[in-house]
Amino acid sequence: MFIPRGDDAPVGVPVTDGKLAGREIVVGVTAGIAAYKAAALTSLLVQQGAGVTAVMSRNARRFVGGATFAALTGRPVATRSFDPSSFPLGAHIELATRADCVVVAPATADFLARAATGMADDLLTTLLLGVECPVILAPAMNAAMWEKPAVQRNVDRVIADGIHVVPPGTGWLSCRRSGTGRMAEPAEIVTAIHAVLAGGGRPRGA
Repeated sequence: MFIPRGDDAPVGVPVTDGKLAGREIVVGVTAGIAAYKAAALTSLLVQQGAGVTAVMSRNARRFVGGATFAALTGRPVATRSFDPSSFPLGAHIELATRADCVVVAPATADFLARAATGMADDLLTTLLLGVECPVILAPAMNAAMWEKPAVQRNVDRVIADGIHVVPPGTGWLSCRRSGTGRMAEPAEIVTAIHAVLAGGGRPRGA
């Protein structure tokens, strides 16, 4: 389902401090310029008491370094499907088992396409297939890309599959044009996480 953007949410300010205590959130980061906002999102989640693990795609690290997310979360950043030293059972299994919510921000056009078709060719897409908790995607891309029928079909497909989508906003984009495609602000995504978990997200260990 589409989640209302919550435009009245204060940008960069914890929405309901402490309300995520005891929750485990996985933040998936894919390769878009909006990856820097994922760091702010991660910080807000940690401030609200959530345990946060970042999962980064290979090219996401070209935009924001893994050290940023390790510092914000106090945990190693998951980047590989096979990492027996950190995840003996497999990262996609261990993270899926403990997650109360998975949020992918930014979710690029490429990631939307792979999620819509059920691909499992890296850690993040494999994790998406393995989780039983709520999943939230926050798309971010060029306005022309967002308006393409193929992208809208993929959005419709993931929504039909039960994934929640926080739609992008309209404004100045990194391509130096105005249009729809800006990733929702971190506080808006936190509001969406609260709404989804309040609607039945399972508590840790349930």
